[in-house]
Amino acid sequence: MRLAVLGAGAWGSALAIALAGRQAVTLWARDPAQAAVLSRARENERYLPGFGFPEGLDVAGDFSAAVAAVDLALVAVPLAGLRPTLAALRKTAPKLPFLWLCKGMEAGSGLLPHQVAAEIGVDVPCGALTGPSFAQEVARGLPTALTLASHDSGFAHAWVHALSGPRLRLYANDDVVGAEVGGAVKNVLAIATGISDGLGLGANARAALITRGLAEITRFGVALGGRRETFMGLAGLGDLILTATGDLSRNRRVGLALASGRPLAAITRELGHVAEGVLCAQEVSRRAATLAVDMPITQVVCAVLAGDMTAAFAVEQLMGRDTKDE
Repeated sequence: MRLAVLGAGAWGSALAIALAGRQAVTLWARDPAQAAVLSRARENERYLPGFGFPEGLDVAGDFSAAVAAVDLALVAVPLAGLRPTLAALRKTAPKLPFLWLCKGMEAGSGLLPHQVAAEIGVDVPCGALTGPSFAQEVARGLPTALTLASHDSGFAHAWVHALSGPRLRLYANDDVVGAEVGGAVKNVLAIATGISDGLGLGANARAALITRGLAEITRFGVALGGRRETFMGLAGLGDLILTATGDLSRNRRVGLALASGRPLAAITRELGHVAEGVLCAQEVSRRAATLAVDMPITQVVCAVLAGDMTAAFAVEQLMGRDTKDE
């Protein structure tokens, strides 16, 4: 079995490392110069330092070479790069099935990843690989469980079996919308919990935000056509807990920094990685408004990110809302 991992950021590199022990894997970097550095160093020193590439992992800077004679592509670019990468994949290897690893809603269009794929005219088996997963822990070989969601049940089950291993366990799901919404909105809510923790509001407040945040995710996801039970699983609650509480969470770190009063531009510049919640929050809020879905936590996160509200005042706004039944 041959796999191509398209995108040499932290998550793409980690998954390539994890899979290379059992499969032949090619890791593609968009910048040929970066690919040369990765190939020479046998490590992604920029995005995932300290984790050497195993022997079964090749590096390519040429897209056509990376996807030639492979059985599956794993698209590990950020959401902003999904559309051009899928367009290149459709042109170069139109029959190649693929999974996308990005989480969020496309800036400007508000589309989920599967909707982006549909706009491009993809007509091969495909799906989302999502769930609670920090790149460093996957690269280290620590136990991780993920969801593989696809409208094609046979495709999902076949690749769950092929990609699962002793430390990487996959579960098949046919609720693509639910899996994608869980992965997208949890990043926004992780910013909220980071703000709460940065303000020193305690474990009670964090638990309340996670719980009420899950209610927001579920309302939004069901309105878009997802199934309620999906949000109780890995792609929903599991991913939310990890991202809202884990110190490796980029979105949580954004919230912590916002609580200290630092400007967003400086936070994202120093982060050095994409924090999808920053890019996704406004799209989630807009889409929720068109569906008349109440998402108060998301709304105040948007206000803080835009500089229209301080972190402390955002908390006051949430706590001062009218009481209602749970």
